[in-house]
Amino acid sequence: MPVKVILLLKLCFLWRQRVAGDVTSAGLSSDVREVRESSMMLSAPAAAGLILLMLAWMRPGDALYFHIGETEKKCFIEEIPDETMVIGKYRTQLWDKQSGSFLPSTPGLGMHVEIKDPDTKIILSRQYGSDGRFTFTSHTPGEHQICLHSNSTKMALFAGGKLRVHLDIQVGEHTNNYPEIAAKDKLTELQLRVRQLLDQVEQIQKEQNYQRYREERFRMTSESTNQRVLWWSIAQTLILIVTGIWQMKHLKSFFEAKKLV
Repeated sequence: MPVKVILLLKLCFLWRQRVAGDVTSAGLSSDVREVRESSMMLSAPAAAGLILLMLAWMRPGDALYFHIGETEKKCFIEEIPDETMVIGKYRTQLWDKQSGSFLPSTPGLGMHVEIKDPDTKIILSRQYGSDGRFTFTSHTPGEHQICLHSNSTKMALFAGGKLRVHLDIQVGEHTNNYPEIAAKDKLTELQLRVRQLLDQVEQIQKEQNYQRYREERFRMTSESTNQRVLWWSIAQTLILIVTGIWQMKHLKSFFEAKKLV
């Protein structure tokens, strides 16, 4: 386990003991001072990782809603590391002209979900109902395309109307149902918190690996571009030299033909 996580868990455990009355204020202060002094010895990458851990802990899920027409197709781009589970939930509401508001859609109205990986390979293409839940696991890091469209062409009820779609996408450790895990494994509150921290650290490591992968691809693209520019400059120089030599020979032959030289 990384040092930063051990220090954070130790501090949480000490504070829990302080609340329970097992540790005095002086003892807690000394232990907190020890953790603080130890944390000052962390390197810059470790400190950055600790900040990322706190940000990931507070990061909510991506929830939104949007409107679509009969044949309209909406697509979203989600940057996902490899070997990461993604869970999407959606709920549709049909526009009612009489009441002037959105009502729950009819059971016959469904949504088609299509997901493509960064290589534009379809990893999920399935028809769902008016409310649905889709799950997939990424195997290639990068931008995944999530597209939704309705089967409204088969329904006269939707003709000329509009549909509101509520979409909630959970990525990584946010897909875990921790109350269900705690009940299944009979975990205490502290054990459950440690489990959450470990899952978050694992997700942070995946995010860091994905950022390294992006940096490597960007570096390769930059080096390839620089090499192409270099070869293009060399080709331009050679073309200019060859053109100059040809012009000199042509002018020399012209002057010799005119008996000027």
